[in-house]
Amino acid sequence: MKKKIEIEVGGTLLTIETDRWAKQSNGSAVLTCKDNVLLVTANMKEESKEGQDFLPLMVDFRENNYAAGKIPGGFFKREGKPSEREILLSRLIDRPIRPLFPDGYYNETQVIAMLLSADFSMDYDSLGIIGASAALLASTIPFTTPVAAVKIGRRDGQFLINPGAGTLNEFDMIVQVAGTEQNIVMLEAEGSEFSEESFKEALIIAGEWITKICQAQKELINPDKIPVTINPEAGEIFENMRTNYSDRLKEAIFSPGKLDRQAKVKAISDEIMEPIKEDEKKAPMYQSAFHKLEYEVFRKTLIADKKRNDGRAFDEIRQITIELGVLPRVHGSAVFTRGETQALATITLGSEDDAQRMDNLLGNGEELKKFMLHYNFPPFSVGEVSFLKGAGRREIGHGHLAEKSLKQVLPNEDEFPYTVRLVSDILESNGSSSMATVCGGTLALLNAGVPIKAPISGIAMGLVKEGDDFVVLTDIAGYEDHFGDMDFKITGTDKGITAVQLDIKIDGLSDEIIDTTLRDAKKARLFILEKMKAAIPEPARTLSEYAPVIDTVMISTDKIRDLIGPSGKTIKGLVAEFNVKINTDDDGKVTISAPNKAISEAVVKRINEITQSAEIGKIYKGKITRIEDYGIFVEIFKGAVGLIHISEMSNRRVGNIKDLKLSIGQEVKSKVIGIDKDNRIKLSKRAAEYEDND
Repeated sequence: MKKKIEIEVGGTLLTIETDRWAKQSNGSAVLTCKDNVLLVTANMKEESKEGQDFLPLMVDFRENNYAAGKIPGGFFKREGKPSEREILLSRLIDRPIRPLFPDGYYNETQVIAMLLSADFSMDYDSLGIIGASAALLASTIPFTTPVAAVKIGRRDGQFLINPGAGTLNEFDMIVQVAGTEQNIVMLEAEGSEFSEESFKEALIIAGEWITKICQAQKELINPDKIPVTINPEAGEIFENMRTNYSDRLKEAIFSPGKLDRQAKVKAISDEIMEPIKEDEKKAPMYQSAFHKLEYEVFRKTLIADKKRNDGRAFDEIRQITIELGVLPRVHGSAVFTRGETQALATITLGSEDDAQRMDNLLGNGEELKKFMLHYNFPPFSVGEVSFLKGAGRREIGHGHLAEKSLKQVLPNEDEFPYTVRLVSDILESNGSSSMATVCGGTLALLNAGVPIKAPISGIAMGLVKEGDDFVVLTDIAGYEDHFGDMDFKITGTDKGITAVQLDIKIDGLSDEIIDTTLRDAKKARLFILEKMKAAIPEPARTLSEYAPVIDTVMISTDKIRDLIGPSGKTIKGLVAEFNVKINTDDDGKVTISAPNKAISEAVVKRINEITQSAEIGKIYKGKITRIEDYGIFVEIFKGAVGLIHISEMSNRRVGNIKDLKLSIGQEVKSKVIGIDKDNRIKLSKRAAEYEDND
């Protein structure tokens, strides 16, 4: 049914229209805010796959180039595979809506958000979440809880709602919040060492707007939702399994050591499944029941017995070990191990030519990205066998979180002109590998000699909530992540937070849970930082001998053409002769990337020779290029020719220039005594001789 609602958000009118376009979709919504126009659709398959016990939800966000009045780059001139930003925006929508589907709903479901018109003066990331909520509410899909989102930026102590993409670098804190009318369900934040108090203040402001938007969306709810039914036979199977296997499963789950625990749990599962493993109808129900029992036993035991399955206290961090400089040929490396999670972080330093060129929807031309963090999760990290593929959505999401955490403390380009690539290869995983990447990445940067402003550590916090009882867990391991209710990742220095990411599996978090989490996370973050500082208190004082040497030299802007030469001949010649990379900026800054210091110094010397200007009072040795009756012309350096007038040839009077018996190519010393307004150089041979004899 076609409906239209209007909501004022931070002084801007947001319009949501359902069933206006894409009317063959189960649900659709068109959102308009300023000149932003977003179409979001929601569809499902009529029946779920038999035996399926999970929700196959697909979410895709597409930023069409035409939305910003642009034609795509490349040969084909059309949009191709999703960009990294589109993948991150897809995840941003997926994370808040996924926990709000009802138990037992397992139909394949797809949400597609298409940016049709882009207005960069305000944030449209939040519109994707609101649009997904509206489209799902308007559909027959059993989704009945409105969700909304806003982005909060803080600048000069003031908070701004949904700031434009072009102004984000002006803010010292940016918080993306999604929630229901009562609770927060998803968080993203980044900034320059902000406090827990400032963060909570932003959450309060965001919560007020989210509540308002959620209340308005209630008008969109379709009353004809499909019913969700649970097979009664599945309930009987579960009750029987609970009676016969709960005690044994509890003992297995609470065994020390991940591999031993997995082996014991698998043995019980194999015993249960053996009689019915060939039954295609019953096997999925038994598997689902066993997973449900595992979930129940773990959570109830943790709440009742007040203990974790690896024996730690709720606020205890697993054992930490640190190895530095483990790879001799890379420019910096570290292995950070926390319990059974291990990250190998490596640093590669390069020149500006190695920077990633980003063709973004916003702005004109390409953006250079000089810090890249790539996260890899090979199957051996969890003892599995599978094909090695390119980075998936999980890898991109984890890498992005670690990257935005660490970029806050990187030196500016004038201080450290290198392009930096940080790769985190997860060697072992039992929870919190993205936070191990942050810690390992910091250590590798320090080992490489990158002068970061401060070290950063990260911690993943978890939650188990049953009724009114809840337990917040520090440094969650795999079981606590899989069967828990929350994954709350926080990174920062000893002065403040640099990034936050929250995902939950329940319908929201109370203020008490958030306060407890932030308090315990700060304590854990500082504890880990002390371990890291003890291992390497400051950046290495010298770069690796295998790292390129980067030098910069400033030349006059009118000399840039001399350095480049006709058709680039001069600069290309230097690059080929010395095997270096040379980049020039319009302001006269020249950057040289060379294999070693000796070559770099030789290139700098040559550039100075090519681009130097004559200095009044300086003596030069040059070659005669021309002889006239009134004097001689001398090239004091390449491209600079001056005149020694006959009166400046000697202290004695020279009647005829031929009496001096000079020849073309002969070397003479001369002193610059003047440069006129047309840049003509006046030289004196007698002044140079006088100064030499003085």
